[in-house]
Amino acid sequence: MSIWQQRERARSILAKEVGYTLKPHADCVRVALAFPNTYWVGMSNLGFQTIYRLLNAEADLVCERFFLPPKQELAQLRASRTPIVTVESGTPVGDFDVVAFSVSFEWDYVNVLTLLRMAGLQARAAERSPRDPLVVIGGAVTFVNPEPLAPFADVVAAGEGEALIPALVRALREAPDRQSLLERLSSERGFYVPSFYEPSSDEHGRLIGWTPVGGRGAPVPVRKAAVKVTDALDPPATTIFTPETEFGSRLLVEVVRGCANLCRFCWAGYNYLPVRAFPTERILALAQAARSHASRVGLVSIALCDHPDIERILRRLYEMGYSISPASLRLDDLTETILSVLQASGERSVTIAPETGSDRLRRVINKTVTNEEILDRAELIFASGFENLKLYFMIGLPTETDDDLVAMRDLTVALRDRMVKHAKRRGHLGRIVGSVNPLVPKPGTAYQWMPMEDPSSTERKIKRLRSLMADLDNVYFNIKSERHSYYQALLSLGDRRVARVIEVVERNGQNWRAAVADADLDTDAFIFRDRSADTCLPWDIIDGGLKSAFYRSEFDKALRAEWTLPPKRAHENAHLLLPIAGQNEAPSVSEPHAPQSHETPRG
Repeated sequence: MSIWQQRERARSILAKEVGYTLKPHADCVRVALAFPNTYWVGMSNLGFQTIYRLLNAEADLVCERFFLPPKQELAQLRASRTPIVTVESGTPVGDFDVVAFSVSFEWDYVNVLTLLRMAGLQARAAERSPRDPLVVIGGAVTFVNPEPLAPFADVVAAGEGEALIPALVRALREAPDRQSLLERLSSERGFYVPSFYEPSSDEHGRLIGWTPVGGRGAPVPVRKAAVKVTDALDPPATTIFTPETEFGSRLLVEVVRGCANLCRFCWAGYNYLPVRAFPTERILALAQAARSHASRVGLVSIALCDHPDIERILRRLYEMGYSISPASLRLDDLTETILSVLQASGERSVTIAPETGSDRLRRVINKTVTNEEILDRAELIFASGFENLKLYFMIGLPTETDDDLVAMRDLTVALRDRMVKHAKRRGHLGRIVGSVNPLVPKPGTAYQWMPMEDPSSTERKIKRLRSLMADLDNVYFNIKSERHSYYQALLSLGDRRVARVIEVVERNGQNWRAAVADADLDTDAFIFRDRSADTCLPWDIIDGGLKSAFYRSEFDKALRAEWTLPPKRAHENAHLLLPIAGQNEAPSVSEPHAPQSHETPRG
């Protein structure tokens, strides 16, 4: 495939889009912004669209997009060694001043390398010249743990785009050369320059810290950048509308950032703190302006009902004629009003996350809802006219036993009974779809020191769960394999040495097993080793705002099956807290932090 053919394809893409920006390049800083997956996936990512909008809002800066080509086109470009070009102007990516990546998922790490090579750039920063574009890598996964991608980045942007973009633009305008630019960015909050640090390990290969190199005085750790308040911000929302995306021409808008529940497995719950609602009038104004381009609206958040005006927002969106799709709903905040508006707008399904079937295990993970409350809310859901229910569960949780797997089946049966009861009145039976994932202990959570469960144990639980669910009509469970979770854990928990695995995978057709062998790296040590005695962890290079002592306290409480309730729930459940000391403790958060990505994590 030639450059001319790529440009023809780009023209067909732009012909279907509404809202893209096309600027002249003369006298401008030029940024090529990549989402390291297909156009179909990338244009449905709210973080990516937000960065595009923020960069193009600068008068003397041009931002254009590029994506991972479809498989057949990718093979043709590789075979012909044709450089990849941007969508807007068809300019080769390697001609830009900056190549920036917005990375939301660990599985896209390999695609970062593919796109760098297709731009004619060396994958490793140390092998690129000062004449090459500056490579900036940002996104939620990179500021949770940037180290597996660090060798490929000139700069890691750690934090929220709204706080990072102004400092990045100033530095790009004012720095006279590459070295000055890197030094200036390293002094700004949220910018991590990996080449300015040398990791140190002990005799067992365990990380013990980072040393700034070259006398630069680079900070250790790097403090994540975040906006303090959202009162003056336009909420992140769809900028470019196109039918050629995963969600179609749907308006996505972030309504509230953060979650106070602090589920112990959920990196987003900790890293989005504190809870910050976007202004109601701005949300509604954006929705009104977008109505001619979209008939559906997706409300993005971890905790939708933490917005104080959520019922008003939902009513107004319904009055505008939108069909409303929320993210996973938190059961303890569901109300009859919210459900009635969603159902009236055309929704037929609700997604909830019980995570497990037993109240005891929910106390372990700090999921502050009980089976009684789940069934009470399910009764309301089905009575409100919803036909289908999607459930998120996990296995491999601390202290989990076979009784907890049986409890998952029993809860599902009880939910199905309520669905059947209301379906008889309508004459149509919906379905329950369960998604089950093995726990990956994530960086920046209470479980960050914990080894992942042994694969043989996880496999036994998967087989057991499948047998328990096998005879339930209109119930469908999708259970992710432990092998898939193994490599996700490696990318989540690894340090810079994992970069070698990513390089091999990118070259061998994504054969992960072979790549691990070729990299000659003890990957099990990253995944199945207890890290509680480690001096430091790979992700400690980024200061997310919460102290290690808080995480350790939460892990200890998990083993005692104790809740840490947010203020609202603590008040409602004071009678449950009396027998257990210390349950009203809350984290001390000195700065508000939230990821740039607007993927909707569970919590």
